[in-house]
Amino acid sequence: MSAEAVILLENVSRWYGNVLGLSGVELSFEPGVTALLGPNGAGKSTLIKLVTGLLRPSSGKVSVFGEPPFANPRVTRRLGVVPEEEELRPSAPVKARDFLVYLLTLHGFERQEARRRAEETLAAVGLEGAAGTRLRAFSRGMRQRLRLAQAIAHDPDLLVLDEPLTGLDPVGRREFIDWIRGFGARGKAVLVSSHILHEVELMTREVVLMTAGRVLASGNVHEIRRLMDAHPHRITVSTPTPKRLAARILEEPGLHSIAFSEEAREVRLETREPERFYRLLHRLVLEENATVEELTSPDDNLEAVFHYLVGP
Repeated sequence: MSAEAVILLENVSRWYGNVLGLSGVELSFEPGVTALLGPNGAGKSTLIKLVTGLLRPSSGKVSVFGEPPFANPRVTRRLGVVPEEEELRPSAPVKARDFLVYLLTLHGFERQEARRRAEETLAAVGLEGAAGTRLRAFSRGMRQRLRLAQAIAHDPDLLVLDEPLTGLDPVGRREFIDWIRGFGARGKAVLVSSHILHEVELMTREVVLMTAGRVLASGNVHEIRRLMDAHPHRITVSTPTPKRLAARILEEPGLHSIAFSEEAREVRLETREPERFYRLLHRLVLEENATVEELTSPDDNLEAVFHYLVGP
């Protein structure tokens, strides 16, 4: 698959009666992992339903693989979807392996190939020991793994995940994150909706931040933060000589504020030119033997960007 846009939304709006779900959204998604982030009611689920062909746009154009996705089997056969809602009935008497084989035959695979894929996929999501177990005996975490299995067994080109980490234990969450990153690294496209910011950061740095049906920002989280000039970057430098380092930093331009603590052995500063400061610090360490024990920035992460753009 080429690096061209897998998903394209052109001035897309979607109304539910008098309620606006999406407003004039312009987005494109290329292969790799992209996260949709925003509070409840931001429009994430509406966007996902438009991409997966469950809804038509009220206005504008949605394209997936260059075609409109609504009721389009050429698009849907290349999709893998894990919706937010639980679609597996825990009381179902069917076994996990048989469930996957059935779905794969619906995709057009011969039964022998469907069985092979089912076995391989169950192993990939950590359910190899439960292939012959009935779904009624599955825990919530096991059902979540099976939901991922049904989405990937046919090797889709686009994987759409709505809150995929729900119901997983910490080990399962880490395994899912690794698997999602690996799927994107293979040149596939992954669109994942989540509100767990620190876990999203482990999946990808490419984000779309939404609120009230609008896109606030999209792209690499570091680039988005760099462009937010209204909010100075906060940086903390741990050093055994905070007073001396603070005095030296004060001699340079581009500083918004600075404070130091001898007791905490740190310098805290704000700057609208973080790259200039990092170059200065690098020079101080190499040329003036300044000692830096640790360098941290509470603003250099997804949570800070999300907070500044969406609000508390």
